[in-house]
Amino acid sequence: MNVISENKISQAALDKLFAAALTARENAYAPYSHFAVGAAVATPDGQIFAGGNVENAAYPAGCCAETGAITAMVAAGGRQISDVLVVADCDRGILPCGSCRQRIAEFATEDAVVHSAGPDGVHKSVRFAALLPEAFDRQTLESEPARAV
Repeated sequence: MNVISENKISQAALDKLFAAALTARENAYAPYSHFAVGAAVATPDGQIFAGGNVENAAYPAGCCAETGAITAMVAAGGRQISDVLVVADCDRGILPCGSCRQRIAEFATEDAVVHSAGPDGVHKSVRFAALLPEAFDRQTLESEPARAV
């Protein structure tokens, strides 16, 4: 995993991203797992969108915090993610699940970074490309010729 030692995001911007994710985590709806997760995404122009996980008694109907944050970004007209911060009460921090990695891939800039955090702060920052190398993305579809079904 490509843990980066120097972030391109400023400490002030990272603090705002962390605060947004932490607030979203406090508002998460996790009555079954009791594992509240908050996430926030930043666009290249510095806008921040947050979401918390939302569980459902029919487990597959729930959604991850990252999904909520991405949905909020898209609803506001955003189409690019430069940074993602995910926070949970987990000693080692938390990284997006596989499904969320695929969702992030749809909007991640080439140099997007994922920040893994616990309630005490950021534990590590990883280039998104290291979390989902050779992602199935828009470029994959654009490079394939159209086929009749």
